[in-house]
Amino acid sequence: AYSTGAWLRDVTALAESGELDKARPIFVGGTGLYFRALLGGMSQMPDIPADVRAHWRNELERQGPDRLHEILMRDDPAAAATLKPGDGQRIVRALEVLQASGRSILDWQGESGTPLVDAESARLLVIEPVRAELVARIDARFDTMVAEGAMDEAKAMGALKLDPALPALKAIGVRELLAAAAGETSVETAIEQAKIATRQYAKRQSTWFRNQFGPEWQRLDGKGPFTSVGTISPVS
Repeated sequence: AYSTGAWLRDVTALAESGELDKARPIFVGGTGLYFRALLGGMSQMPDIPADVRAHWRNELERQGPDRLHEILMRDDPAAAATLKPGDGQRIVRALEVLQASGRSILDWQGESGTPLVDAESARLLVIEPVRAELVARIDARFDTMVAEGAMDEAKAMGALKLDPALPALKAIGVRELLAAAAGETSVETAIEQAKIATRQYAKRQSTWFRNQFGPEWQRLDGKGPFTSVGTISPVS
């Protein structure tokens, strides 16, 4: 799976090749964590062998997060103390790192990387639409997805009998439509639940941006043309 670390390595390779010097680069999208890593550096986590990853995901499905938290508390009490017993994904991540490297995930996280972009030489922008408009766009987008065949895609995915623990099957919209495809709920209910989950996710994103991105980030509502941010001076 593509990750923040993999993305950061790709950007590093571009920078070292000189590609970023040929024209002013514009970094768009990804997650907020991508930008934080780009500007502030990121600890380099170890590569996790596929068998180790599969083992702990299977154990999460078989034993549940509470039991895995007990295992982590036994093997890495410091890391376990930072995680809630029900936070299965982060518990699995800590166990993966511990088994793959023999070191606590806290040790890895304590080793900061080198920023690839100087924040003072960059124009930092966050597009934050007005909440009511964002909600309307979320609802309209999901209606369009359903109209263009999302339900058929969910049925086809369900027919593959994939492992329910796979991240793709837990994605917002997928899990709700899969439930409808399996007859566990109505299509109408699934659509409304997916819209609600998307709105909640968007709200968490906005909260994260407010907490993680300081006043040096210019906020835009996404309505006007981007020329409104002003002329970007050449980076020396």
